[in-house]
Amino acid sequence: MKRAIDTGEIREAVKNLLMDVNYRLSPDVANAITSAEKAEKSELGKKVLGTLTENLRVADEEQIPICQDTGMAVIFLDIGQDVQLMGEYLEDAVNSGVREAYTEGYLRKSVVSDPIERKNSGDNTPAIIHTRIVKGNEVTITVAPKGFGSENMSRIFMLKPAQGIEGVKEAVLETVKAAGPNACPPFVVGVGIGGDFEESALMAKRALTREIGSHSEVAWAADLEKELLEEINSLGIGPAGLGGSVTALAVHIIPYATHIAGLPVAVNMCCHVDRHGKVTL
Repeated sequence: MKRAIDTGEIREAVKNLLMDVNYRLSPDVANAITSAEKAEKSELGKKVLGTLTENLRVADEEQIPICQDTGMAVIFLDIGQDVQLMGEYLEDAVNSGVREAYTEGYLRKSVVSDPIERKNSGDNTPAIIHTRIVKGNEVTITVAPKGFGSENMSRIFMLKPAQGIEGVKEAVLETVKAAGPNACPPFVVGVGIGGDFEESALMAKRALTREIGSHSEVAWAADLEKELLEEINSLGIGPAGLGGSVTALAVHIIPYATHIAGLPVAVNMCCHVDRHGKVTL
């Protein structure tokens, strides 16, 4: 059944989600940090994780940002093909929601309008918007404001098919080792395997929005997630890079079909502040 949705609803949803995820982590991430504190073997690592837990509590109670880097707004829009969008142009509506969130929510505005001239846009727009058409008559909005301490440590590898799963492991571990303390561990590691150059990166970013504790529905990918998490946590980088047994909270993999001549692998690093929120209209 066809259904009309005013883009004003999307604007409000984007605004509310961005303010909420910057003030409080989703329960899956918050619980993972609490569990990590209990599991951490290093006393210094435990103290770091305890401080992070206290930071989450204060941010929630005081309605202030969890982290001073409130990120560049990344918005995923899954639009049902039976939806008719009404009102303001969709991208304008999304950017209006971002603008209102970062202005009214007193969130740091970190976006520059031009990558070379470096003039701040003043309202954290434009956002990064990823849109896809899906079945049904609903619109699902997922926000994932991304700080650049971890974003800067992310990488793409164009592997040869013969490198196989061992090459994938090496790529992920190489990225994590290079990130070290710069990506504010404990990390969440998003991995896209397959597709092409840009699709692998998009999958890696989307993987960061998956609930911590869940695993890929693809058997080999689920096994690889568990194996990589164990190997990453054996590196000894630890919370804040000060040493310890908890370097990552999760590894999330999204695989996709690819060309016979390629094996693209993207690794999108995320700090412990893995902000994501979702609503369906």
